[in-house]
Parts: sequence; structure tokens; C-alpha cells
Amino acid sequence: MRKDSPLYPIKFQPILKQKVWGGTKLNSLFKKNAIGNIGESWEISGVDESVSVISNGSLKGKSLNWLLANYKDKLVGENVYHNFENTFPLLFKFIDAQEDLSVQVHPDDFLANERHNAFGKTEMWYILNTEEDARLILGFKENMNKSTYLHALSEKKITEILNAIPVKKGDAFLLKPGTVHAIGAGIVLAEIQQASDFTYRIYDWDRPDTNGQLRQLHTDLALEAIDFNTTNAKLEYSEDINVPVQVGKTTFFEVNSLILSGNYSRDLTEIASFTVYMCLEGAAIIECGGFSEEIKKGETILIPAQFQNLKFTANSASFLEVYIP
Repeated sequence: MRKDSPLYPIKFQPILKQKVWGGTKLNSLFKKNAIGNIGESWEISGVDESVSVISNGSLKGKSLNWLLANYKDKLVGENVYHNFENTFPLLFKFIDAQEDLSVQVHPDDFLANERHNAFGKTEMWYILNTEEDARLILGFKENMNKSTYLHALSEKKITEILNAIPVKKGDAFLLKPGTVHAIGAGIVLAEIQQASDFTYRIYDWDRPDTNGQLRQLHTDLALEAIDFNTTNAKLEYSEDINVPVQVGKTTFFEVNSLILSGNYSRDLTEIASFTVYMCLEGAAIIECGGFSEEIKKGETILIPAQFQNLKFTANSASFLEVYIP
């Protein structure tokens, strides 16, 4: 395949991850072809050992990393390529928590670079489905200090000092590095994050993994990463129809809600990066540059930066729209 083959709206084969806490909802809700307890579907990833492979069009079978190395700024945008070169900067996931995830924390860019030569992990959650009494753990109930935290941890009372909040479909949260957190049982969500897979596990509910062993904890590594102040991670936004509505914005990514009730034209001239659409409900045909591609509920598509205008043909569809500001 010639590297100068034209770009088009690109879909990738989901990378399905079995997890001790995973379930079956990525199958039932999003028709992922999964076997076992699948906790995560990595929709677009350039992370080592989990690099996405194109599933449609003339470039089918090529990896995201190959695509980026060959198309550079045409794929991701001039500024993005200047800043990140041949590293794709974001990671997109759907997550199904049948059981509670571990209580964990992520390092920031400085700590991750110093320890792992990697990005930190700022992430955003958008709640897609919940069971009764679903909740998230986000930070501490009150401002904390290291000694009180370590005492609670050693006495297995860590959950008593953590802030648990109820959630519902449509809620969104921005988690800065250093925020102690856990996704609670009965939640399906979309996750947009920096392209990092470094997590420090603090507490894992004393449960065995899929091999019957207790998973490793990272008490010492986590200690330097934790922000002991309280946090308000919830994002406030108002939904609208046939217009992008900002849900959350960081220096790493911007996320909009786009709910369509019919055909729609999207002008991307103000966006200087690639754009990703995660389809949450319904279906649409996306046209750009003479190419068209259908996207359905549970699918994710990457629009190369070179395209400045999109046409959506849809009766009813809902998306998360993501790009780098």
C-alpha cells in the first residue's frame, strides 16, 4: 500500500481487555464481539503493546503508528505533530465495570516522565449506563494528610475517608492526575485520556485476579502522586440539539456533546487537530473529502486533520466529539 494513498474517515478494530471486574455490557450495549468478562474496549490507541489496527478502507490492516509515521500532520494537525511527532497523544476507551475497580491514582506529566519516560494521565469520564445505586469514588471526603491516609490504609479503612458520589447517565467528570478514584460497580462509561497506561493501585478490595492471585499494590509509588486536597471533578454542561456543546476542556483535549436529530454539517476549520467521534446512540453516515463511512452506536471514528468540513446523514444520533485545542 502506497503511503500517499488518500486519507478518509478511519475506524479501528477494538482492542478488548479482560478484567477481573469486567462484565458483558460492551457486548449487549455496543455489540462488541467479546468473550469473557470484558472490562475495556480500547477504541483508538497508540500505547505500546496495544496499538490500534485500521478496520476499514484502503488502509485496512495498517497500524495507527504506521499511519501517523506516514501521514504526519495530515493526520493529526501541524501543531499536534510538532508537539508529539510520531506518538498518538490520546487514548479512547469504553469501560464496563461489573464490579468495583481498584482504588487508584495516576501520576502527572512530570512524575510520569521522571519515573517512566511517559505521559501523565489526565482523563475524562462520560457516564453511558448505570445500575441502581451506582457511584464513583473521587478524592477524599475532606482535606487529607499523609499520616491520616497511611493509617487508614494500614487499618484497611481507606474507604471510610474516600468521597463516593452517586452518578447517572450523562454525567461527566474530569480527573486530574493525583485524584484518588475508582469506578464503581454497575457503570458503563466512555473514557478519553492522555495516552498513558500507568496507574498506581492503592486498594483492590482484597480480591484475587483472574489467576487467583492478589494484584500488586503500589503504595509507595502512589504516595508521591496523590493530591490530598478535596476535589470537585464533576463537569456542568447543558445539552442541546444539532450544535456541539462543550462538556469539558483541558490543555490535552476538548470534549463536546453532539446530539443530532437529522442531517447536519460540521465546520472544522477552527479545529487544528484530528477529530474523533464516539457514537453513543443511533447511527450516522459521515461524509468528507469524497469519502463516506457509517458509524453506529458503540463505534469510534477518527477524522484526519486535513478535512475541514463534515456532513452527517442521520435520523437520530449522539456523539462525543474530541479534539486537541
